Amino acid sequence: MRLLVATTNTGKLAEIRKILADLPILIDSLDQYPGVSEAEEPGATFAENARAKAIHYSRLTGQLAVAEDSGLEIDALDGAPGVRSARFNGSSYPEKFSAIRKQLAARGVTGSNARFVCALAVADGSRIVFEAAGVVEGQLASKPSGTGGFGYDPIFFYPPYGRTLAEVSAEEKAAVSHRGKAFRALCTYLESTL
Repeated sequence: MRLLVATTNTGKLAEIRKILADLPILIDSLDQYPGVSEAEEPGATFAENARAKAIHYSRLTGQLAVAEDSGLEIDALDGAPGVRSARFNGSSYPEKFSAIRKQLAARGVTGSNARFVCALAVADGSRIVFEAAGVVEGQLASKPSGTGGFGYDPIFFYPPYGRTLAEVSAEEKAAVSHRGKAFRALCTYLESTL
């Protein structure tokens, strides 16, 4: 069985490959399909975007495709950046972190509860055959810390570990992460269909 994991993000791909490593499947990534156009993300929710991307890439490649949409929701910013996490204020994550701090300061707050959310969908052509979601609750760190992970991990403090997700090992992160939860559900689904 072949499965297209619809991403070019090497950090995400490494996490996903580890979770699915024990399955008898061949995993492709979008890097193997250079002529395929990028999917739009028109949805108001992570789940809507995951579905749209999965269908787009499955139809264009003829492969069973899994796509995910994920991001950071900050309570003090009414859930922002949310589905716009990747496109939020700036091209680098230090710029994004600075924008978050400025927006919090404008509201008179310095910290907030936050969560990472991941929704995934698997498409076979135009048909969604599986969906899952994962959430990890935490808080904004007072300042970025750690060099592991990627994206918003340096500012996401996970209280049970007492560290940001950029300060933990890849195994520790995968055990609790939003993406880890969603893709472990996919792993269980795939095991039942193989």
